[in-house]
Amino acid sequence: MAQTLNKVRISAGEWRSRMLRFPDALGLRPTPDRVRQTLFNWLGQELHGKRCLDLFAGSGALGFEARSRHAAEVVMVEQNPAVHRALQENATQLHADRIRILRQDAMQFLAQDRQRFDVVFLDPPYGQGWLQKLLPLLADHLAEGGLVYAEAEHALVDIPGWTLHKHGKAGNVFYHLLKCADES
Repeated sequence: MAQTLNKVRISAGEWRSRMLRFPDALGLRPTPDRVRQTLFNWLGQELHGKRCLDLFAGSGALGFEARSRHAAEVVMVEQNPAVHRALQENATQLHADRIRILRQDAMQFLAQDRQRFDVVFLDPPYGQGWLQKLLPLLADHLAEGGLVYAEAEHALVDIPGWTLHKHGKAGNVFYHLLKCADES
């Protein structure tokens, strides 16, 4: 039986209007176009010189969008083998450079990697407590002035160590831009 391929469109930058294809996978839900547009308005339309981490890459919409908008480097982390393969195929189709796609668990990546990022995209599967596990670890992976974009099934309030910089809701998606509390 053939696997269903889903599509999401890159909305701006070098790869504007290009389609990303990805398989069905448990917990994978691409960030909606409207939410991505808001996010990149918050971040500034161009990401020149920024290093980005897409920790639950999924469809790759956030990571490829960041690179399309001239991020200096994007690291995508995805554990699911079929989804990881689709990310690699999309990178090949786009002739994407300065993108590293790793097949790895998010916690394992953070435990082993010591890079610092300007923007971390965090859109984990819902209902598994990922944000509570990961947010305490992310401050050590942010460059000075770095931001974390987080999606959740509920509004994030009173997050220890973090300040809510901006937030919104679209349908069932609550989205947030966070700063380390000690940098606010």
